[in-house]
Amino acid sequence: MENDKIHQVGVNIQEKATVIWNVANAIFGIFKPHEYGKVILPMTVIKRFHDCLAAKHAEVLAAHEKYANLAPGALDMMLMRASGYKFYNTSKFTFETLVADPNNIETNFRSYLAGFSRNVQDILANFRFEDQLNALVENNLLFLVVKEFASPKGYLGPDKISAVDCGYIFEELVRRFSESYAEDAGAHFTSRDIIYLMTDLLLSGSTPGEANVTVYDMTMGTSQMLSCMEERIHALNPATPVTCCGQELNAETFAIAMSDMLIRGGNPDNMRYGDTLSDDKFGGYRFRYIISNPPFGIDWKREEKAVKDEHARGEAGRFAPRLPDISDGQQLFLLNGLSKLDREGRMAIIQNGSSLSTGDAGRGPSEIRRYILEHDWLDAIVQLPSNSFMNTPIATYVWLLARNKPAHRRGKVRLINASRCFEPRRKSIGYKRNDITAACRELIMQAYVAFERDASYGDPSGIFCESKVFDTQDFGYYKITVERPQRDEAGNIIMKKGKPVPDKTLRNNTENVPMTEDIQTYMEREVLPYVPDAWVDEKATKVGYEIPMTRYFYKYQPPEASDSIVARISSLESDIAESLKNLFS
Repeated sequence: MENDKIHQVGVNIQEKATVIWNVANAIFGIFKPHEYGKVILPMTVIKRFHDCLAAKHAEVLAAHEKYANLAPGALDMMLMRASGYKFYNTSKFTFETLVADPNNIETNFRSYLAGFSRNVQDILANFRFEDQLNALVENNLLFLVVKEFASPKGYLGPDKISAVDCGYIFEELVRRFSESYAEDAGAHFTSRDIIYLMTDLLLSGSTPGEANVTVYDMTMGTSQMLSCMEERIHALNPATPVTCCGQELNAETFAIAMSDMLIRGGNPDNMRYGDTLSDDKFGGYRFRYIISNPPFGIDWKREEKAVKDEHARGEAGRFAPRLPDISDGQQLFLLNGLSKLDREGRMAIIQNGSSLSTGDAGRGPSEIRRYILEHDWLDAIVQLPSNSFMNTPIATYVWLLARNKPAHRRGKVRLINASRCFEPRRKSIGYKRNDITAACRELIMQAYVAFERDASYGDPSGIFCESKVFDTQDFGYYKITVERPQRDEAGNIIMKKGKPVPDKTLRNNTENVPMTEDIQTYMEREVLPYVPDAWVDEKATKVGYEIPMTRYFYKYQPPEASDSIVARISSLESDIAESLKNLFS
């Protein structure tokens, strides 16, 4: 399976990750299994930076001495130029000299860390590596850990391991850390099978040219979605410049993202720390592609004031139409992404089922769907298989949105049910038991590209998906209030100003009328034959939108025939009687 294939360029990524992860043997007992990553991940970053800088170490030391009197900003530029990277280290120490002096390992190692450039210092601070370093020192483990990374097996230099390879190693370590950290497994990790599907959907029909392509992830976690997008764009055209930008709330995962960006040679300034909902770090930016897996089922009480202030700005803000229920903020991320798409921009974002249909007509969730559909920005929704994520078994969906849909897709929305388009994993990771393999992804993309009105792809007895195309209006409805007249004791209709008085004792007498149907025609067919004196209170009519995917793809399963049930019961009774006879004979 492609999703299980390990990228290889001169080194086996999984084997190298295993060698690094085996440092856990040195810290076993002092650190708990779910804490191993807190030591191993930052140490891997430090060693990668060390090995990248090794070839130019002497030049950096010479430049540091030569330009010591320059202003800090100018000195930074000269040192980065000397190192050949967007980071540097001015310490005289290397891992080799650290290991050569075990008696002074703490003092020397701290001096080595202090020599790193400010951006690396920020990464280590976000890792909270000082806490782990203190624990290593207190338990006499620092020398052992440094020695393990200083061994030939721990070498991470660019002459043996490319930036892409190192990114894969880092991703594999993060995956193992997520797997061992059961409480948070998957909270910052989306597996590549899902990311590859999202990237394929985003890039479908695209041929990147020489112009710069911008990619944004508003909840970037460890930045693997951004890395995959860059990888996929370069697979289409290696000459296309790609600028990746992302924001992350969790300090540790932000540190991982920053590290990955530096490892891959990108601009770490495009990785920003903070709460996307309340502290947007990319105000005024526009992006060609947005790819994101935001949290769902999480309230936005902490961000409430900032979100409401932003909503008050109307179309000038990010949350123009309405606000979702305070208990679930995932639609806020959806709106944030839409506000940052450029004229040709496309977004793939994961949502759970509540974004499809929760919220009555006129309520926030429905109004957000209305805003998206009436602007014709929703291109497709793909239902993923259950048990696709590490941290949840529930059904999830990829929403694909586009600011400027192709002419043949305008006014239309494709729904793809890929809930049975998967292969079971040999070993589950948390809740993740199913993979969207290359073959599965091909079927889903076939359904997306073909754009047939109603079709199935694959073998219904095995891996398959089905799709349907709808007009945007098909998701809309009118919520009408049906009134009946109040009558006196004699049964006569009570009139006021020539009109019947509504009977207020009849509550919640509402009907949902499809937007594609005339309300009066609906009344004449569904209501008036049973209550001929009823009418619609037009002032109370509301517009609602929902996307009931389950209903659209529901297949009726006839109940088992009664004769078959009787025969099965009779057979069971006979088996029980025979068992009792043998027991007591």
